[in-house]
Amino acid sequence: MKDLVIIGGGPGGYVAAIRARQLGMTVTLVEKEAVGGTCLNHGCIPTKAYYRNAEIMRDLSHAEEFGISIAGLKFSMQQARERKERIVKTLVSGVEKLLADYGVEVIKGNATLLDHNTVAVGQGDRSLVPLEQAGQGTCPLVPFKQKIKAAQILLATGSTSASLPIPGLELNGVVDSTSLLQINEMPSRLAIIGGGVIGLEFACIFNSFGSQVIVIEYLPSILNQLDREIGKRMGVFLKRQGITVHSSTAIEKVEQNGNELLLTAKGKKGDLSIPADLVLVSAGRRPLTAGLNLETLGIATDDHGFIKVDENYATTVPGIYAIGDVIGGLMLAHVASEEGITAVEKMAGLHGQVHYNAVPSCIFTFPEIATVGMSEEECTSQEIKYRVGKFNFAANGKALTLGETDGLVKVIADEDDVIRGVHIIGPHASDLILEGTMLVKEGVKVSDFIGTIHAHPTLGEALMEAILDLNGQALHLSPRKR
Repeated sequence: MKDLVIIGGGPGGYVAAIRARQLGMTVTLVEKEAVGGTCLNHGCIPTKAYYRNAEIMRDLSHAEEFGISIAGLKFSMQQARERKERIVKTLVSGVEKLLADYGVEVIKGNATLLDHNTVAVGQGDRSLVPLEQAGQGTCPLVPFKQKIKAAQILLATGSTSASLPIPGLELNGVVDSTSLLQINEMPSRLAIIGGGVIGLEFACIFNSFGSQVIVIEYLPSILNQLDREIGKRMGVFLKRQGITVHSSTAIEKVEQNGNELLLTAKGKKGDLSIPADLVLVSAGRRPLTAGLNLETLGIATDDHGFIKVDENYATTVPGIYAIGDVIGGLMLAHVASEEGITAVEKMAGLHGQVHYNAVPSCIFTFPEIATVGMSEEECTSQEIKYRVGKFNFAANGKALTLGETDGLVKVIADEDDVIRGVHIIGPHASDLILEGTMLVKEGVKVSDFIGTIHAHPTLGEALMEAILDLNGQALHLSPRKR
């Protein structure tokens, strides 16, 4: 019997496996596809590979500002895809080697729970095949190739793209984010249904590649989960790049119209007809639990299908745990990894903890967005008295030298002087948020931060100035009228 079986080899599952081996557990990891999960194979990494392509295209298109002349600039979607696949292959191989070096047994196949300490692994897609065919009862399962006994089981099966009840989404040319990453030809016109993180990242990437991009968002604003000021500023920057955004707009249907697709929508100003060559449906994520046999075992889920867990990541069935996207909450790769580490540490009797109040979130748009901690709206809803400090990148020397002056740093502190939130929209926001994450996690006071020297000239000085601005002490801002 193994100490632990993990179902799902994404950033939650494989990291949990490594940590469990460090703690001396015997571990089997079951993964139906390649290790690394959605993040490495179909999400974070391939998207960021394309983001880098887009970043270079943007830089080259503005080369004359730096005294550089470039003629005949072309972009190859196929070559970008080949580069992306090389990167993914390299990282998958790296994870496979790590698991092997740590002595994690990896089994390829679909897993189904038979009971609280038995996992059956089958080949191919899960389907409803009575287990009595294999002499094991009556619950659904594919014909399995082996059973694994374990003292504890960890579910880390992740999530998949959510669907929408819109007629026509089954048409050729309507894709999800995974399929969009596999195309070889760039669409002249790309329509994106959904103005969240995934939708806007692809909007900026394909706009930089040369596509005409239209984003259709059902809610009144894009990026509605962010601090409202950041979302509004992003809307301005998208418009400046030539990306059209229709908010408060509902797609009614998608039809084939000759060689193009036609989206019919109803918006704030009436009916809309939007022609497109390709349509991306980016409507969020749903838990990937099909075939796990949750209901038969009595593993509780919420109204949206996410697995319910307690503070130890234990499900309602003793010995079975769950982490990552499959439990909902903050559906981010680094959160899944941290939950995986914490879950196995708790199994081992240690006292791990995920600091959910200080989870950084990065959005790879142009400009980048990164945020950690509380927004103004969250402070208001929780009746927390707060004050705000800001500093624009337009006044930062390094940003000027980069030619990237859009955006700002915004810091929120409470009445006890504790830094509660850091919100950045601008160059290298995803790197700058690391310092903000430490400040929020440790509950650093503004008065304790003052005197922390930031090298010059760096983008980090903008964060320093925003924090100084909380007390009216910013050195490169004109004094406020208070």
